[in-house]
Amino acid sequence: MNDIGIALYVLIQLYTLLVIIRVVVEMIASFSRSFSPPRWFSMIAEPIFKVTDPPIHLLRRAIPPLQLGGVALDVSVLVLFVLLNLLAALVGVIFI
Repeated sequence: MNDIGIALYVLIQLYTLLVIIRVVVEMIASFSRSFSPPRWFSMIAEPIFKVTDPPIHLLRRAIPPLQLGGVALDVSVLVLFVLLNLLAALVGVIFI
């Protein structure tokens, strides 16, 4: 049981790391309009986006953007990050 818990915990942490990498890539692309990634960068980023897209799109449909004046803030990635950390803590309490 302990090995299963450790494996689940590591997988959740790796997925959390992929979400953080996705946020960094999105921030670079949004702040630098002239950003044109090299081919090798696109080959690395595309699988990360494919793996992290399903839960983020699900949360984007469920949670509307937060309106702050004239700016709409997408909180779906933040909610996913919090949920992943709660899940990791739950796995730690139950299995480890």
